[in-house]
Amino acid sequence: MKIVQLIPGVGNTFYCENCLRDNGLIKVLRHWGHDVIMVPLYLPILTDESNADFDAPIFFGGINVYLQQKSAIFRKTPRWIDSIFDSSKLLEWVANKASMTNAEDLAETTLSMLRGEEGRQDKELERLVRWLASKQPIDVIHISNALLLGMVRRIKEELHVPVVCSLQDEDIFVDSLPESHRQIVWETMSKRAADVDAFIAVSNYYKNFMCARLGIPAERVHVVYNGINLKKHEPAASLPDPPVIGYLERQCREKGLGTLVEAFVLLKRRCRVPGLKLRVAGGKTGDDEPFVQEIRQRLSEQGLSNDVEFLPNLNREEKLAFLRTLSIMSVPAEHKEAFGVYVLESLASGVPVVQPCHGAFPELLASIGGGILCEPNNPRALATAIETLLLNPQHARELGKRGRKAVLENFGVEQMAHDVVRVLEKVAFRT
Repeated sequence: MKIVQLIPGVGNTFYCENCLRDNGLIKVLRHWGHDVIMVPLYLPILTDESNADFDAPIFFGGINVYLQQKSAIFRKTPRWIDSIFDSSKLLEWVANKASMTNAEDLAETTLSMLRGEEGRQDKELERLVRWLASKQPIDVIHISNALLLGMVRRIKEELHVPVVCSLQDEDIFVDSLPESHRQIVWETMSKRAADVDAFIAVSNYYKNFMCARLGIPAERVHVVYNGINLKKHEPAASLPDPPVIGYLERQCREKGLGTLVEAFVLLKRRCRVPGLKLRVAGGKTGDDEPFVQEIRQRLSEQGLSNDVEFLPNLNREEKLAFLRTLSIMSVPAEHKEAFGVYVLESLASGVPVVQPCHGAFPELLASIGGGILCEPNNPRALATAIETLLLNPQHARELGKRGRKAVLENFGVEQMAHDVVRVLEKVAFRT
């Protein structure tokens, strides 16, 4: 098949699950002989693994999207001027700074992008459509998430190619927008969802959620669990001594880092697990830095700075080594996650997890085993759950072994790719 994959980049390696998913998928599909054109949007695509090669320019460059939103002048500038702002180095620099927009600006831009040909970035959309037309014939176009739905109508009008849309955690972003815009963004997404031929949700939980939220008939949504690159995931030869709690995600409030730190403080006060350490891995944006400094200050006030290590922007080899240093992993996200790739990565290395009992986590742990659940957004409940495993290391080790076996058998990137291809072929060839 000839597949075009449209992927929003984030410009740094702060642990973007969508980027990890799409990057791994493309590499496997190309290895299997499919002709996959990877098209980056907004910002460069960077992950902690080797990136799939992309032979397309960046479309909807983040700076141009912003300028065209703010000023009519930039909606009419020639391409040679726009290209200056699409420099990869410039976009990477911007991505590592604090947000260029306030919440209301971001909401307006999101709504404009969802309006597609009716939005303020229609010049960018026409450029993308022309470029895609030059790559015909194309069997199917796969977009990374529902925030790109505004592109679909114009693409299909011009190319007459079916479009499949993946679904993962769009609600977290949309529900963070100002209340004045939130509902209209959801309504616009719902209208634009009618342009899509099929959807791929990363869990049954998220399928049901998005079907209700966007009014999508259930038969149009297929569930394909995320998969990971399992190579070199190996458990440690022995348990860490002293025990270590790990965190692997973006270092931000929404992913529950604050909850985990408070649980760690409680565990240190209880003194039932001598020498306990906390290791925090995962990148951060400029906007996350004030929160991380708050966390560091909190730990300093409690006299725990020497017991906690922060490890931003690990590459793949460093990440695998990090996982082997852990007794337990916990990413107690405040919101209801659509999936949680870090659960797979932790269990692939034999490290059991403690996760909040909401979102996709109950579904995942019921399928995989390998961990326990606790009440969400409750540091005391989290501390008690973690302590339960730390005080019974043999049980924790058995959970890790059970989870590792399930991940190795059913959650490799190849399994995910096989299931995605099945959906893409069904849509492309109407089988």
